[in-house]
Amino acid sequence: MIRTHILGFPRIGAQRELKFALERFWRGEIDADGLEAVGRSLRARHWALQREAGLDFVTVGDFAFYDQVANHLQLFGCEPARFGFSGNEPELARYFTMARGVAAEHQHGDGCACGGGEVSAGQPALEMTKWFDTNYHYLVPEFSPATRFALASRRLLAEVAEAHGLGHSVKVALVGPLSLLWLGKEKVDGFDRLSLLDALLPVYAELLTRLGAAGVQWVQVDEPILGLDLPPAWAQAFERAYAALKAADMSLMLATYFSPLQQQLALACRLPVAGLHVDAVRAGDELAAVLEALPLDRELSIGIIDGRNIWRADLDRALATLRPTLARRGGRLWIAPSCSLLHVPLSLGQDASLDAELRSWLAGAAEKLDELQLIKRMLVEGETPVRGKLFAARAAVAARASSPRVNNSAVAARLAALPADADQRRSAFSERQRRQRERLKLPAFPTTTIGSFPQTPEIRAARAAFKRGAMSGADYQAAMRREIADAVRRQEALGLDVLVHGEAERNDMVEYFGEQLEGFAFTANGWVQSYGSRCVKPPVLFGDVSRPRPMTVDWTVHAQSLTDRPMKGMLTGPITILQWSFVRDDQPRATTALQIALAVRDEVMDLEAAGITIIQIDEPAIREGLPLRRAAWLDYLQWAARAFRVSASGVQDATQIHTHMCYSEFNDILPEIAAMDADVITIETSRSDMELLSGFSAFRYPNEIGPGVYDIHSPRVPGSDEMLRLLHKAAAVIPPRNLWVNPDCGLKTRGWPETEAALRQMVAAARQLRRELALEPQPAAVQAA
Repeated sequence: MIRTHILGFPRIGAQRELKFALERFWRGEIDADGLEAVGRSLRARHWALQREAGLDFVTVGDFAFYDQVANHLQLFGCEPARFGFSGNEPELARYFTMARGVAAEHQHGDGCACGGGEVSAGQPALEMTKWFDTNYHYLVPEFSPATRFALASRRLLAEVAEAHGLGHSVKVALVGPLSLLWLGKEKVDGFDRLSLLDALLPVYAELLTRLGAAGVQWVQVDEPILGLDLPPAWAQAFERAYAALKAADMSLMLATYFSPLQQQLALACRLPVAGLHVDAVRAGDELAAVLEALPLDRELSIGIIDGRNIWRADLDRALATLRPTLARRGGRLWIAPSCSLLHVPLSLGQDASLDAELRSWLAGAAEKLDELQLIKRMLVEGETPVRGKLFAARAAVAARASSPRVNNSAVAARLAALPADADQRRSAFSERQRRQRERLKLPAFPTTTIGSFPQTPEIRAARAAFKRGAMSGADYQAAMRREIADAVRRQEALGLDVLVHGEAERNDMVEYFGEQLEGFAFTANGWVQSYGSRCVKPPVLFGDVSRPRPMTVDWTVHAQSLTDRPMKGMLTGPITILQWSFVRDDQPRATTALQIALAVRDEVMDLEAAGITIIQIDEPAIREGLPLRRAAWLDYLQWAARAFRVSASGVQDATQIHTHMCYSEFNDILPEIAAMDADVITIETSRSDMELLSGFSAFRYPNEIGPGVYDIHSPRVPGSDEMLRLLHKAAAVIPPRNLWVNPDCGLKTRGWPETEAALRQMVAAARQLRRELALEPQPAAVQAA
């Protein structure tokens, strides 16, 4: 018997309905019932797609209004006590409080503009970090000895009833108990969150029993941490945990993905579960070992379709894997994508922005459902009944492999001729720092922002009008210049030391550059969720990369002409462009990264030649590119750091290179981050209460650092006293002469009132720290290049 299923489905909707409903709800334009109605409509539509594709189950439990891990915190009754919930608040209100924080309260002072007077602490949102090595962000659970578990939400059971009511066969998806604990953080020194497992397991078992009573026959339990280098205590806990869950008498499909099982392969195969899902895209080499180790009475689910990328499946390659596997398993096999389809667009089959040839190479979630059905039919019925579809699939794969659009001989020649020292600055950091300080004359604890400012309705309307041809290029440029001038005036009024132009002209930090580089294509509606209501439309990186012309120089030079203070040139780095694109899979990623690095290098050199003295090359995705297995880290980090250095190293010593990284743990890769040799690094630290800085101190990070002092992903405006407290913590571990003051990340998603209020508090905190340390500011100035 062959069964098809998926591990999860995109939740945002074909037209980003969830995003827009969330934002209307947060603005008070719809109530909770209205938001719930949108959720029900999306779930019904997505389940219908799964049934129409012939899947044996629809997957329930993968939908979330913000994040699936946050769903589990409510499901298991372990919302952090620091939020002070009484339990009488509406469930959605508590949910979004965890996700977005508790707004600070203050007494209004003269000229307050929501930024003056005494400000209370409020409560920051849960920390966010990357979901394994993806660009999806999850909310990090907080655990302590006081954490208790109990079934506290009926949402999952209600969704099961919803699916049954629509006539679907249901498979429920849960994050497994070990992965849930692993993904969290201890909030008490010396506490081990694994010690909570024995309290958590009975609640999982109770949930499984209730699901069985509700008519559910299969539950997918995701344990992706089985693909990590687990400490022995965590690996050993699996057998105890799943022995306890076996008593619930539920058929469990243990799901692993993103990484090979390696030393945990035998463990995964002997756990007392009804089935095992393995990722045959990222861990295909292990399939033979899984077939040897997995008992024949267990179901085997093979993730044969790539759930992380958008390239059309090579059906012949898939069949070559599946046919012998099916024979060895006695005709019983489950077929699925490698992981949840959350990470790909809902559909690309009719995307009008792509030409027919390129579109034929791609598959979104809906097309991947069709691929699963086609593979099942070929295994059951043979190729003859589906020969038309099979011919089209084969033709598309062959056309992509031979297309002249993919390879550029000039790019290959430039890479081959790259000098060995192309990734090295002219002088050591100490000499560069001296020259940069002579040139820039910045105060102690210089204040700046990360790059973007609010994308107002006026900016979005102008961009939309320009794209549809309703606004001329000259009128669009004039509109964006007005927005840039407004951003410069606001920053000067706030007293910021190093300014940015605000990126009004940019739709997205990767898309903007990809649109101007050869080798990229763009979809009209290929959106994927990054976190909450934040969606991104990754470029399709299908061919060799080069830069035909400057991309940012005119905008940046115009902005610099409006002020005497330093204006940062803002670029996205090669690794982030790589990580946040759907990348070609026909050459090593290291080669593609170096191609992008050379394109960025050309832009850096043009900015410097135009008189820009500070250039920021953002690399927020450097950590998420790490292989999940530590043995493969060194190779990745070496080529990733080299790509960054190639992009940055052509400049003179007096030109200051910044980089920005956010929402990742860095302490275990600090030598490699230092090897990037940026003059200044800005990082996210506020949600972690500066915890991330401990590693920078122990490592004695040599260059300058700007730890974020407030969380831009929350509408909450912290007071200057709260920011000053964080700066005191930073100054205790980082030499004050190397310390910058900045928000966690860019301000694109915020409004101007809260942005100005928060930045006013930030500047006040920096000035107070200067007074405390008797470091008088010097006027910022721009020196001749």
